[in-house]
This record gives sequence, structure tokens and C-alpha cells, in this order.
Amino acid sequence: MNIIRMPLSLRRWALVLFGFSALLLAVLLPARAVERSDAILVTEIKGAIGVAATRLVADALVKARQENARYLVIQLDTPGGLVTATRDIIQHILASPIPVIVYVAPGGARAASAGTFIVYAAHVSAMAPGTNIGAATPIEMGGLPGLPRPTEPKRDEKDKAASPPETTAQRKALNDTIAMLRSLAQLRGRNVDWAEKAVRDAATLTAEDALKEGVIDVVARDLDDLLLKIDGRKVTINAIEHTIATRNAARTTFHADWRTRLLGVISDPNVAFILMLIGIYGILFEFWNPGGLVAGVIGAVSLILGLTALTTLPVQYAALGLIGLGVALMIAEAFAPGLGILGIGGLIAFVTGSLFLFDPAAADIDISVSLPLIIAAAATTGALALLVLGAALKARRRPALTGAEQMIGSIGEVVEWNGLDGRVRVHGEIWSARAEKQFAPGDTVLIVQREELKLFVTSR
Repeated sequence: MNIIRMPLSLRRWALVLFGFSALLLAVLLPARAVERSDAILVTEIKGAIGVAATRLVADALVKARQENARYLVIQLDTPGGLVTATRDIIQHILASPIPVIVYVAPGGARAASAGTFIVYAAHVSAMAPGTNIGAATPIEMGGLPGLPRPTEPKRDEKDKAASPPETTAQRKALNDTIAMLRSLAQLRGRNVDWAEKAVRDAATLTAEDALKEGVIDVVARDLDDLLLKIDGRKVTINAIEHTIATRNAARTTFHADWRTRLLGVISDPNVAFILMLIGIYGILFEFWNPGGLVAGVIGAVSLILGLTALTTLPVQYAALGLIGLGVALMIAEAFAPGLGILGIGGLIAFVTGSLFLFDPAAADIDISVSLPLIIAAAATTGALALLVLGAALKARRRPALTGAEQMIGSIGEVVEWNGLDGRVRVHGEIWSARAEKQFAPGDTVLIVQREELKLFVTSR
């Protein structure tokens, strides 16, 4: 029998390849094993509920599927937020293929307004000691932010608690919100009656009271305590019952990416308003001083960011148009100065548009531009208009330095003269001249008018 022998060089290469493959497997396999053991993904929502929070929850659920995580824990601390964003988050939770655990923490945190809905939507809800939940009444029930609530007829406390809202629109908003929270309570088997009280009467509960009332499932000191207490609980997903197994499970923290964080920053109404104003001012400065580029670039970037932020907020476009009109009128007053009608009208339009820029009915918290910021922006815009007006008036009083008007008021010297016509030297140039009297060579004259290439002069 013949035995095929490999050349020595090939055997060496085969050994090298085998060793490299073994090393590669030794490095990759433990990493993949650790990835599979990360059964819990933990993320955090802190602050107002908006588009950034919706994006965070959606991205976290995608990451959980990619890493084959079995549970998503959302640590929550919020005063409320946009109605549309809240509904989107609830839809993500209800459609989640894995259990979503909402944990109101740390101590001192709250799940107010929109946070109450998110807690009720969770497969498992928990709170830390020293936290609270509730006050889910829509903010439009109290009128526009910053304005007094309409007066109500006097009634005793019993009648007042059962009284309907003042208008049909308010009644519809209240009933819709109540129905939404009641449906979540029925779906998760939580306290339905208190859900209605949280909306109708803005009721609130501490963590311990919420546990007694059946609003939440667990009160836990920290995340470790939470995972220990919910171990063995049963939840239903797509009509299938699942038993939670979180004891000693590994967990991974999920942080928002830079785009989500940026969106969260610029989605603040005050930040969006400032970015929009910087954009308008920057572009105007570029028009006033062409070629500088810096103001134009900063203005364009700020305006795009501001408009991007406005797309994530409940903007009233009529109010946005008033702001643009107000800025245009105040600038027009600088270029066409009159009795101040344009400037006053622009200031009124600017302030009015800023006050009503955002729709309060689209959020359960006060979403509006702060009044001090509006006053400061209006004063800044008015000051800029006055600055441009002053510069224009100063330039108008300044003598002309170029063109035909430059010659008016200049002093010339008579070179030669015959009758009423002659020639004079002005700024080193010889010009034809005419006057109503006789001059002699060497006399100084004052130029009073110019017609094409002829000057009209008089005695100095």
C-alpha cells in the first residue's frame, strides 16, 4: 500500500492554519456564550416623554431581539409628555414579543401623567420606595399653559368631583383618556377604578399604596431586588403564558445613541425656539453682510435643527407664521422707517405667535415656550431692528464717498474761464464748469450740482 506523504512545507502550513483556527475559536466562542447569557436588557427613560423616548424604546426592543434577550427592563422617571409619543410607546410595549418590565426608580422618581399609562401597559410594573404614580388628567382640562382656568360655579365637594368638564371638547378628551387607561388596566389585570380616578381626579399614590391598590405588582429596593421578586411570575404574551425567570440572570445596559440624545435635547420647546431664532438671525446677518459666511452657515444649521425639532413637537403652524411675520415686520421697519407701525405690529405678532406656538392639547404636561424667553427674544429682535435703523440713518447723514454725489460740496480751483463757462480742477481732475458769474483763473469755487460731465459752481 502506498502512503501519500505531504511535503514538509505543506505540513508546516497546515499546522499553522490549524493553530490559528483553534485560537480564533477560543476567542470567539466565549464571547458568543456571554452574549447568549445576557438575558435581560436594561434601559432608562428620564424626563419628559417625547419622540426621543419613543425612539429609545423602539431601539431597545430591536436590540433585545438582536441579542436574544428574554426581558426588557425600563427604569422610568417622568413628569409626563406628549400624547402621541405615549401612545407609540404603549403600542411598542403591547406588540413586544418579550415581557417588558417598567420600574419607577430610583427613590424620588415619579410616573406622572404619561408615566402612569406606561406603567399600566407593562407586563410587570414595579416601583421603588419613595416614588409616586398618578395625576394623569389631560392638561388641556386646565386651559392654555400660563392662562387662568375658566371660573366654575360654586358647588360642594361631592358635586364638584362628579361634575363634567366645561366644554364638549374637554369632555371628549377626558373620556378618551379614561377609556385608554381602563383598557390597559383590564388587559393587565390591574385596578380599573383607580385608573379612572387617576385621570378624572388627578389621583396619586405612593409605591406602597400603589401595591396595596393593585396598581403595580412589586415594590423593590433596587434592580437586584426587583429581579429576585418577579422571578416565577406569569405573564401572557399573544395569548401564551410565560413564566419569568430572572433569578441570577445576567443583564446588559442599553444606552440611547447620539442621534436619540440629540433629538431629546433639541425637542425641548425652549431649545427649539432658540435654534429657530438663531437660524433667522444668522441668515439675516448674512444678507446684511454678504461674504462673511460664518453667520450664514451657523444660521442655516441652526434653522434646520430648529425645524427638525419642530417636526417632533405639536406645532400650531398659524402661530409659527405669526412669528415669521413678526420678524419680517420688525426688519421691514428698519429698512423702511416710518411712524413705527411696522415695528409695533411685528412685535405684537412675534409675541402672540410665541405664546401659542405649541398645542397644549397634545401633551399632558405644560409644553410651551417660557415667558421670560419670549420677552428676551422679542427685546433682542426689536433691538436689532433699532440697530439697523440707527445705522441706516447715520449712513444717510454721512457725505457720499463715491458716485456723482461725491462731487457735491467739493472745492475746486478755476483753471480757465470765459464768460459763464470754464474749466476747474477738482480732486486732481479737470472738469468743464458753468456758473452765473465771471471767475478768474486761480479762484476757488464750490461745486453745487453735476449733470453728466459738467459741474455747476458758485463762489465759495
